[in-house]
Amino acid sequence: MHLYNAWLPPPVAEETKREKEAFAGVVKSVVESYNRDDPESVYTTLKWVSIIDLYVKAKSELAVEDVSTIVNVGLELLLGSENKLHVQVRWGNILAKLLNKYKKKLSLKVQWRPLYDILIRTHFKRNTGPEGWRLRQGHFDTITSLVRSCRRFFPSGSASEIWSEFRSLLENPWHNASFEGAGFLQLFLPTNFENKEFYDKEWIKTCLDHWNSIPSCQFWNSQWASVTARVIKNYNFIDWENFLPDLFNIYLNMFEVPVANGGASNPFGIDVPRNTRFLFANRSVTPSKAIAISIVYLLKPGGSAQKHLKNLADLLEQYYHPSNGGRWTYTLERFLFHMVNLFQKRLHHEQLNNGVSHQSTLSLAQSDRVAFVNTMLRLIDRGQYSKNDQLSETVAAATSILSYVEPSLVLPFLANRFHMALETMTATHQLKSAVTSVAFAGRSLLFTSLSDLHMNSSSFSGAHSYGDLLMISLSNSLFGMDANDPPKTLATLQLIGSIFSSMSTLDDNINVNQGSAIPSFCASEWLDEFLCRLFSLLQHLESSNILNEGTYSSSSSGTFLVEDDGLYYFSMLEILLGRLSDTLYNQALKKISKFVSTNILPGAVVEVGLLCGAFVHSNPQEAVVLLIKPMLELVISSLKETPTTGFGNRATSIASFPRKEKSTMSPALETALDYQLTVLSFAIRYGGASLLHYREQFKEVIASAFDSTSWKVNAAGDHVLHSLLRSLIHYYPVDQYKCVKHHPFAASLEEWIDSKDFPLDESVLAPKWHVPVKDEIDFANELLKLHFESALDDLQTICQSKLHSDPGDEKDHLIVTLLRVDSSLQGVSSCLPDFRPSSENGMVEESFSSHFKISGATGTCVGSSELRKKAADVIHETCKYLLKEKYDDSILLVLLIRIMDALGNYGSLEYEEWSNNRQARRLESAAIVEPPTNFILPSNSKGKRRPRWALIGKAYMHSTWRSSQSAFHLFRTSGNLFPSDSVKLLVEDLRILSLHNYETVRRSASKCMLKMMRRWPSTISECVQTLGNNLRNPGLPENEVLGSCAVLSSQTVLKRLTTDKKALSSFLLGILFSSHNESQKAQKAITELFVKFNIHFAGLSRSIFAGPGSQADGANFTDLVAEIRSMSFESTNLHWRYDLMANRVLLLLAMASRNDPNVPTKVLSQIAGHFLKNLKSQLPQTRILAISALNSLLKESPYKVSAENSAHSLASLPRDTKSSLEGDLYRIFQEKGFFTETLNSLSHVHIITDMDTASSRGHYGSSSLQSFADKSITQFYFDFSASWPRTPSWISLFGNDSFYSSFARIFKRLTQECGMPVILALRNALQEILESKERSKQCVAAEAFSGVLHSDVLGVSEAWDSWMEFQLKNIIHSPSVESIPEWAASIRYAVTGKGKSGTRSPLLRHKVLGCLMKPLPETVTTSVVAKRYTFLSAVLIELSPPRMPDFEIQVHYNLLKELLSNMNHSSAQVREAIGVTLSVLCSNLRLYASLVDDHLYKVEASSADLEAPGCWDQYLVKRAPELVNKIQNVTASENMDIVTDYISENGMSSDHSQDDVKWMETLFHFIISSLKSGRSSVLLDVIVELLNPVISLQETSNKELSNLAKAAFELLKWRVLRKPHLEKAVPVILSLANDPNWRTRSATLTFLRSFMYRHTFVLSSMHKQQIWQAVEKLLTDNQLEVREHAAAVLAGLIKSGNENFVDDFRKRAYSQANAAIKNRRNRKKASAMPVASVHGSILALAACVLSVPYDMPSWLPEHVTLLARFVSEPSPLKSTVTKAIAEFRRTHADTWNLHKELFTEEQLEVLADTSSSSSYFA
Repeated sequence: MHLYNAWLPPPVAEETKREKEAFAGVVKSVVESYNRDDPESVYTTLKWVSIIDLYVKAKSELAVEDVSTIVNVGLELLLGSENKLHVQVRWGNILAKLLNKYKKKLSLKVQWRPLYDILIRTHFKRNTGPEGWRLRQGHFDTITSLVRSCRRFFPSGSASEIWSEFRSLLENPWHNASFEGAGFLQLFLPTNFENKEFYDKEWIKTCLDHWNSIPSCQFWNSQWASVTARVIKNYNFIDWENFLPDLFNIYLNMFEVPVANGGASNPFGIDVPRNTRFLFANRSVTPSKAIAISIVYLLKPGGSAQKHLKNLADLLEQYYHPSNGGRWTYTLERFLFHMVNLFQKRLHHEQLNNGVSHQSTLSLAQSDRVAFVNTMLRLIDRGQYSKNDQLSETVAAATSILSYVEPSLVLPFLANRFHMALETMTATHQLKSAVTSVAFAGRSLLFTSLSDLHMNSSSFSGAHSYGDLLMISLSNSLFGMDANDPPKTLATLQLIGSIFSSMSTLDDNINVNQGSAIPSFCASEWLDEFLCRLFSLLQHLESSNILNEGTYSSSSSGTFLVEDDGLYYFSMLEILLGRLSDTLYNQALKKISKFVSTNILPGAVVEVGLLCGAFVHSNPQEAVVLLIKPMLELVISSLKETPTTGFGNRATSIASFPRKEKSTMSPALETALDYQLTVLSFAIRYGGASLLHYREQFKEVIASAFDSTSWKVNAAGDHVLHSLLRSLIHYYPVDQYKCVKHHPFAASLEEWIDSKDFPLDESVLAPKWHVPVKDEIDFANELLKLHFESALDDLQTICQSKLHSDPGDEKDHLIVTLLRVDSSLQGVSSCLPDFRPSSENGMVEESFSSHFKISGATGTCVGSSELRKKAADVIHETCKYLLKEKYDDSILLVLLIRIMDALGNYGSLEYEEWSNNRQARRLESAAIVEPPTNFILPSNSKGKRRPRWALIGKAYMHSTWRSSQSAFHLFRTSGNLFPSDSVKLLVEDLRILSLHNYETVRRSASKCMLKMMRRWPSTISECVQTLGNNLRNPGLPENEVLGSCAVLSSQTVLKRLTTDKKALSSFLLGILFSSHNESQKAQKAITELFVKFNIHFAGLSRSIFAGPGSQADGANFTDLVAEIRSMSFESTNLHWRYDLMANRVLLLLAMASRNDPNVPTKVLSQIAGHFLKNLKSQLPQTRILAISALNSLLKESPYKVSAENSAHSLASLPRDTKSSLEGDLYRIFQEKGFFTETLNSLSHVHIITDMDTASSRGHYGSSSLQSFADKSITQFYFDFSASWPRTPSWISLFGNDSFYSSFARIFKRLTQECGMPVILALRNALQEILESKERSKQCVAAEAFSGVLHSDVLGVSEAWDSWMEFQLKNIIHSPSVESIPEWAASIRYAVTGKGKSGTRSPLLRHKVLGCLMKPLPETVTTSVVAKRYTFLSAVLIELSPPRMPDFEIQVHYNLLKELLSNMNHSSAQVREAIGVTLSVLCSNLRLYASLVDDHLYKVEASSADLEAPGCWDQYLVKRAPELVNKIQNVTASENMDIVTDYISENGMSSDHSQDDVKWMETLFHFIISSLKSGRSSVLLDVIVELLNPVISLQETSNKELSNLAKAAFELLKWRVLRKPHLEKAVPVILSLANDPNWRTRSATLTFLRSFMYRHTFVLSSMHKQQIWQAVEKLLTDNQLEVREHAAAVLAGLIKSGNENFVDDFRKRAYSQANAAIKNRRNRKKASAMPVASVHGSILALAACVLSVPYDMPSWLPEHVTLLARFVSEPSPLKSTVTKAIAEFRRTHADTWNLHKELFTEEQLEVLADTSSSSSYFA
């Protein structure tokens, strides 16, 4: 049994034993209600899902056989519910929960393919269902969650099947299918024991190759990081050692941080389709958790992963520092959190499996733990004082966890930081962070201080140092309790709570043998000081809320102590008081009693109330006498002198007598009474039986408070009655905070409890519950009689006979009476028995009520079911009276609704208390969690240990939740039970109130009514029909429309529409016939309701489509469709939005009924025809919706043929191949001028603006045309991954096109549906619109033309020959440039590959390609030439390189020859187009060659002619350096102002040099395009060879060329190279570092800063040494800028460099600088030394100093002092010194007080000299 259930109140705990048997009954009912032959029976099983979920949440003990049965039935049911998304979501969620909870106990096998088929069918096909996107999103989340839960149950061989299924999608990395393939692999690939044989080194190599095939794509990285992380974690037998450098390099580059003054985000990140990102979502940009899992489980004894982790931390630690925060901080914070958390989990797992021989060889030794903790402490040190709250809290939690692993490392660090923070008390954020860290590590500090003492009595100093730290923190933190500094105050409270949670008792006279955890700690003195500070804090508090006018008193307000983090305050008080000895408790009680009696603090009423409540809870017997009794006496004496109304107690009522004048209370007395009563209400919450001694006083106080003339006092009396009833009859734990079990290691500490491994028979630990005794129950019943029954009688009297002549008196009397009823109901909550349900035969089965019930009770029953019924009837009468007499009094009505809620929603008060309780979240604070693995003691447990009080608090909340749910679902599972008449009356009253004038009343009523309808679903239908019919009423006022819409838009109602024909009909017709409302608010509400209906639409049950049936069923489906079809703008002049809604409903109904046999085909055919006509509607939104509709409805393709059987003629097709929709559609499009009119109408949808940023992703309509609501209606379904284009869009040449793929798709679908007649009808219209110069008409022409070209219908080839080819030529040769983007997109659409991976070629692709390859006439303009290359690049992008036929290969080679010969074209536009086309073409050829053994490619590549197409790479690589030299020589000559034409050695004129520049520009376009497109992976060998021109030509006389070189340079800085390419790259970079041109050397250094960071793990030692030497050499460069740049690069290299290199360099730098200082004294030698050499020594020293910006290693004082000695050197040496010293001061300012201790007096003087200004006369 779970601990929470074992610790329930005894009467409840006993009942939980029956739950196992009850669950077996639930399982049996589910099996019986599911009929495999009836697909609709799945809907009848849904009512059981909530019941099963209830048992899971209740942590009931269930039989594994029953769970196994329900899982098997659930999976069968889910897989059989095709197209029933709502059913799959409900069952999928509960199955995932069960599989996760019982994963180790269940033995079942689950096949992966059926789950994959569900995802494909629902989310990756074009035949999208009618369901709203919210449901579709939920469906995808549910099924993917279920797949993750099922992975461990996939049978042997599944991994191999899954890999082969999805690997084919990865063939072409430049197709969106590759993203889907990676997403599916990450989702499905199992890493369970059965599939371990699949994973080997070959698989890892393949995996890394795929990972590297797409660079700079976070989505791609996330998928592969997740897959590899699971393999690393679950299979520790795989040796990853050889792959570690590659993996760590990938991990490093996945953190997007600013490197070397660059940007933090990748400038050419690959764009993943929106829908793929949405489906395979990852919450953060960088998958920190996957990286952390991999690293933690890669750590092996003797392995190199630890060293790599240290290097990674070296590089990332600077970004944790407060001064380096940015959007990357969240990612780094998550990384630190997961690293520490997972490391602790791994250690725990290893400790539990300590005996397993194989496991022990891989377990981490202490040296590994020490290394890991040291590395993490580096990150913790940087992030501790972060300005980001989340990071600073994570740092504190990480410190706490690690302190249990290696206390000898962590605790000294913690103590050090705390003392530093104390010295800077003014830096609030530092002290707050330090105090939080001590609070979180409080228990480990106590353990360590005692363990040292225990183990070695001589080590007092070490032991006491931690004890002293605790004492200092407890004493000093009291100064942090400041009303003006909330963060510091809350941290202090948390610290006190944390430390005392671990201690068993707080007493001055603690036994010496027990060993005090905090030596020389005087508890009584500390307690006095604490209370003094607390009282001062309370006196200075000011409430943050303004008191609400109305029925609420000041208890609804509070300060920061009781707001979001208020638990710290109350739990700290409870813990402290629970731990005090009797003597200290009494000492504190006297002080608090005096404080409460002498102070009235309206600004801190809640805080003082909680303080008193904590005292009473801790020791009710003592506290009631000293606290409650004086308060009662004070209140009674104060109330005696006040004027009364007589409304409070019927026995002495004088209400029937009219009062001559109203007496009012003085404001001071009112405030005092309000304060005292509110404090009293908080104080008595846990008083229990101790309050019985003062029952008469309580009765008097409550009656007098209700008799008062002040509403504030009335409301405070309400709180007292509520608290008193609650205190008397509820179950709640007492002695919760007392220590009942001492730690076996040290008696002064409390032993914490592990809820997973807990001896249930240990009764001493079980909580003691307050179970009401007879006297308490009697007193509660007496109070109910006085203030509930009596108040009900009063209400009845007021409503039936006019008691008051004065309306004010009547209102006051009503308020007081309703308050009495309300507080009684709030106090007893579900202790007052529920209504009895009614049934069809008039008899209620008693046994049923407990058949499926989970046990739960708030307290002991009082009153009776009849009393609740009486109250409901009286409240119904009161409601009628108030609506008639007091309709505008919102205070009375809101109070009435609150009472209705308490009456009708049995258990809802408990549920609200449970959901509002923030305790559950706060109890997970690291301060009160002891990790399962504790190396201090050492000890191990199965789970985390927590204090007993925290677990009791959780058990109490669990009990509260159980009581709220025990009866909630009882009546939903039986068709025989119905709500009682009282419930029906309440629902009807609430329905009327939900349409009230005032929004407050409407909102409260609808919320309450919806809760009741959820419990009693039978009430929904009637309500929907009433409200739906209301909307059709022409005279309906605005408030009723708003109220109706608020109720109808709820999930409760929308779910019901799926299966209820009458409700659906009323709902839809109500909305569609409500256009008469002229109010803007009403129209907005109706539109929002309709949009919500769309978003949440869950399809329709088959019962909706059945025949007319009985008259009661209302109109049948066909009539409903006909009625909606008759509504249109053209026929009835309907408002455009209603026309849109009607069409949308029509579409939803058509799609939902598409596969139903009861719906005649004619209906669908007519609807499709209706939407085809709408394409030429006058309303733009209706046209857009028609596009969506036709794309969904046109699904049959009888005339479509594949490329393989294109030779077949029409005659060979069966004659009966005809679409069911063809007849109706044919008649429409054959109408004269139909397509001309349609194309013109559609062109109006294209709004072309200068700033148009719409893309060709199929998202139609511009934001200027459609509002959010309209878009929600028209864009009703995600295009998901079937959206177009299916290849990444990155080419800027395509421009901002307005090509809408959804428009093209309808022309394609229409052609496939009806064949050649469409093409014939479209031909003339197309030719006519093509002649237009308007861009919008060109857009729609491009869409229609591409749709027909891509249709692949019989006869399309003939149409191509007869007219299409001619039209395409005209388009190519047309001089117009405005519509190039649209036509490029059109051609791209026309040649798009078919199938999931786009590998099947459309029929006309080769003909289109052939047409484009025909040479242009020589007379055409350059824009036409550029246009042709743009079109060609659009085609090449869509080809699938792995599957290219010979024709396409030949086209590639022919085009390659043409492009290479035109690289120096005169037009910049053409050169850019050539560069882009070349990058696509060459990458296609490379990918093809890597996958296919092609004879043609080999022949071309082996050609000796460098200009042959096969040798294109050698040609580019050889020609580029030659041209670089020529261009640089021309630049140099121009800089020398040579006027005459420059003639080179080869005799080339400047014309030739211009050709060289143009050729180079084209080459740069090629490089930029390759890097931006993500195609560079196959071209890296060429790009690496072209580093020379990119770096060398940063600064030339040709600005355009330099700008392109800089653009390529920026992209190259981000590109990560693998080892083979690094071998080529390093020599190129080294040669550039020695280039004669200083600008090239400087640019090389800039490149090196990023290059070294990005390749830290994969660069060989030799290469690192060569680069280091090259940079070091540049320190003495002749050019000043190069020297300074080299120093900055070296500082970065030192941070992350090899320790041997670094030490050697540092020593040399110091000795050289020292030598330079000595030489300076000898003037002759000094003057003989070149400036560059001395400057180099200074810069080397400065690089060493700046490489450790926040630390103070032992060598640094000497180095920085030596650097300071150069301050008197002339410029530029002096400026280098002053800048370096200033930066050193800035970065070490925070810790200077600590670090200056490491300097000698002489060194400090030298440093001081550098900061003083030089004298003018020196």
